[in-house]
Amino acid sequence: MTTYNVYCDESCHLEHDQQPVMVLGAVWCPMEKAREISVNIRDIKKAHHLSPSFEIKWTKVSPAKQAFYLDLLDYFFHNNDLHFRALIVPDKTKLQHELYDQDHDTWYYKMYFDMLKAILDPGSCYRIYVDIKDTRSAVKIAKLHEVLCNNMYDFERRIIEHVQTVRSHEVEPLQLADLLIGIISYVNRGLGSNFAKVALLDKMRKMSGYSLTKTNLLREDKVNLFVWQSSERQA
Repeated sequence: MTTYNVYCDESCHLEHDQQPVMVLGAVWCPMEKAREISVNIRDIKKAHHLSPSFEIKWTKVSPAKQAFYLDLLDYFFHNNDLHFRALIVPDKTKLQHELYDQDHDTWYYKMYFDMLKAILDPGSCYRIYVDIKDTRSAVKIAKLHEVLCNNMYDFERRIIEHVQTVRSHEVEPLQLADLLIGIISYVNRGLGSNFAKVALLDKMRKMSGYSLTKTNLLREDKVNLFVWQSSERQA
């Protein structure tokens, strides 16, 4: 059985952050390729005269670093071992949690489950890494692991070996996830004032062949997108 590392992050996930669009996403690759991918990404940093410890982040995209981030996109699309999936919530301000006997945190982890379940195959093994957000992360991650395993009847945790929090500045593939999620969030929020970010958006659209604002087929495993709608998903 092939073991995959899955690196997860999100954008605008807080309930009252004044941002209607939320994006959850994951980059995944075979576990045996993870170190090679990390080294390759560090090499790209060095080629652009950046420190190997420089943290790739969507919020750091600027005209001065545009070429670096474009090269990262090239690397992602030309590496057959790297894959990306995102779940897009167009407007979380319309959610009515009280009607479904849940709070925002519970709903958030339901969305994480919806994002991840399309990646998981019972014929493989998975190690899932989530960017640490707060002191409650460990408890939430334990619940996510339980729900994912129960959904796949993986009671001995042979398919989903573990789900754990990590610090993004230490994990290059997780930094790549942050970048790709940032692009998806940017286009779905209708933004366009930063020309370096627009250049990345245009390149991802061209290389993926998608608008990045619509659901595509489940069998698409390079850039797989799912636009979640509350009316059909919460009922």
